[in-house]
Amino acid sequence: MSELIQIKDLKVHYPIRSGFFNRVTDFVYAVDGVDFTIEKGKTYGLVGESGSGKSTTGKAIVGLEKVTSGEILYEGKDITKRSNRKKMDYNKDVQMIFQDAMSSLNPKKRVADIIAEPIRNFERLSDQEEKKKVKGLLDIVGMPEDALYKYPHEFSGGQRQRLGVARAVATNPKLIVADEPVSALDLSVQAQVLNFMKRIQEEYGLSYLFISHDLGVVKHMCDNIAIMTKGRFVEIGSREDIYTDPRHIYTKRLLSAIPRIDVENRDAHKQNRRRVEEEYITHQKDYYDNVGRVYDLRKITDTHQVALKDGGAQ
Repeated sequence: MSELIQIKDLKVHYPIRSGFFNRVTDFVYAVDGVDFTIEKGKTYGLVGESGSGKSTTGKAIVGLEKVTSGEILYEGKDITKRSNRKKMDYNKDVQMIFQDAMSSLNPKKRVADIIAEPIRNFERLSDQEEKKKVKGLLDIVGMPEDALYKYPHEFSGGQRQRLGVARAVATNPKLIVADEPVSALDLSVQAQVLNFMKRIQEEYGLSYLFISHDLGVVKHMCDNIAIMTKGRFVEIGSREDIYTDPRHIYTKRLLSAIPRIDVENRDAHKQNRRRVEEEYITHQKDYYDNVGRVYDLRKITDTHQVALKDGGAQ
C-alpha cells in the first residue's frame, strides 16, 4: 500500500504569557515531536486520555491548528505551507468528523444545505445534480430522503453523527480525521455509526485517522495504532502488537481499563487492573525521564516501536 500522508517531527506548542509585559515565559507542549504514516485505504488509530495531544494532532493535520514545527507531507509536498495546501486541493481531500455533531452542524440550516455546503465550495453542480448527490449521501449513511428538509435539532445524537459522516464524505476525500466520532453515543448507536464508516471506507477507498480514548472501539476499526500521552507517542504498532504484546506501562494501563462483560472472571480482571496500577506507580521512572517526558521510540520489530530508555523495561 502506498503512503497518503507522512507526519515528521510534528510539534504544536502554545506559549504561556505572564508578568507585567505579558512576555512568553514557558510553553504548553501539546504535541511534542510525533512521526507516523497513514497509508491509502487504511485506518490509523490515535489513542490517549484527555489532554494527551491526540485531538490537537488531528486538527493540525486538517489545518485547524497552527503547527510550531515539523512537516505534514501530502503526496510529497509539505502542506503546513498554506500555498501548497491551496494548490493541491488539500482542503477538499482531507475532511474531519467532530466529536460533538450538534455544535458542528449549523442549527439555522436545513440538512440539504449543510451537506451541500462543501460540495458548493469545490464543485459546480446544477440544483438537480446537487440534490441528487445529497440524496445519495443520505442513503449511504442510512438516512431517509425527508431528512433533507429538517434541521439538526430534529435528529437524535446518532443521526446527527451520521449526517456529519455524510458531510465529510461529500467532497470525495482521501482522508477523514474522525475525532472521537462515537464517544457521546449509546453503544448500539456507536456500532451503527462505526459500521457505516467501515462501509464507506470500502466503497470509496478512504483512509481514516481515528482518534479515541476507547481502546475497545479502536480495536474494531484500526489497522495500526499509536498510543499517546503528554504530547508524545509511547507505543506504535499493528493491532496485534498493541493488544497481544503491549510493552509500555501506559499502554498496559489503558488496556486493563477496558470494560469487560465476562462476569465469571470479574475478580481476575479486577486483580489484573490493580497489578498494572501498582506496576505503573512502582516503575514509572523506567518509562519517563526525570522531568516526566516520554522517551524516544525504539524499534522492537518491523511494525512495533516503544518509548523506552536505553536498557529499560522490555
